[in-house]
Amino acid sequence: MRTLQNSRIIVVKIGTSTITKEDGSADLDFLRDISKQIADLKDKKKCNVVIVTSGAIGLGVKELALKQKPRDIALRQATASIGQTILMQSWRDAFSEENIKVAQLLLTYDTFTDRQSYLNLKNALTQLFVLDVVPIINENDSISIAEIDASFGDNDRLSAIVASKIEADLLILLSTISGLYDKNPKEHKNAKIISEVTSITDQILAAAGKSSGLGSGGMKTKLDAAKLCNNAGTVMVIANGKEKNILPRILSNEELGTIFYPSKKIPDKKRWIMFAPAAGKLIVDDCVQDLLNSGKNLLPAGINTVVGDFNKNDVVDLVYKDKTFAKAIVDYDSATLNKIKKQSGHKNAVKRENLVIL
Repeated sequence: MRTLQNSRIIVVKIGTSTITKEDGSADLDFLRDISKQIADLKDKKKCNVVIVTSGAIGLGVKELALKQKPRDIALRQATASIGQTILMQSWRDAFSEENIKVAQLLLTYDTFTDRQSYLNLKNALTQLFVLDVVPIINENDSISIAEIDASFGDNDRLSAIVASKIEADLLILLSTISGLYDKNPKEHKNAKIISEVTSITDQILAAAGKSSGLGSGGMKTKLDAAKLCNNAGTVMVIANGKEKNILPRILSNEELGTIFYPSKKIPDKKRWIMFAPAAGKLIVDDCVQDLLNSGKNLLPAGINTVVGDFNKNDVVDLVYKDKTFAKAIVDYDSATLNKIKKQSGHKNAVKRENLVIL
């Protein structure tokens, strides 16, 4: 079923444990090798590649001779800023051997919560593709980690959001993990890689592990990324970055790692709604969910409770029986909706084209 050879926009996420050596320094041989693979893909497949790179904090830990990743926020910020310069210089040197220029983009969660910032990012990436430059993205840890709620949590999630926002055909997560196993391979010698996943079931979720080491991602975060890709219509592959010629082999449909197939493609505007943080909630009555599923607009009469303080055109969650089943852009602010909820004779609270069923 793998049909990846025609992928034209590819996001490659590379984890800390793959980029660094056991002593914590940058694995320059790996960076040169993966840069060559990307150069060959760009030349032969005529595709655009975006790199989402981890490693800034890990390299900062090495540079400062720290024993572990710091917990103190200020020290962690400083460590990230030091490591980021080493990380980007390492990438620049590696790609320069292939005569390819790179661009650094440090993102925060606000980049995607504000639609104009998101469009600016998308336009910048489009222009970098025209210039045949490889964009290299990382979370701006020197800023983002100050507030956990305002960060991506890990670069698996960041890469999935980037892939969804730029409508990538394929996201490849490269780490030291060879794929999703049916059981923990460290505890079970007979553990087998699950080659294809078409639906993220409870059984699939049970196979997830915990994060460890200098990185922040484990199998659970990769499955979270797979969920995001599934909703956005992007194919995702988990594979071992240390495998020889891993990228061209994946693009040649060789059965490597685990591939997650998406359910459907989502238009750009609805894609943004889906991944924007909710400013509030609308708790609706029992008939509304069926009406919205059939393509109807949401009227104020169908709203039971308004939660939060939000403005017109903000994104909110739609909730029924304590479960969020949709996200939408509202046509009223929270104060107005509180006045007209449960009342007929008013214009739409949410138009169908501004709503995404989850």
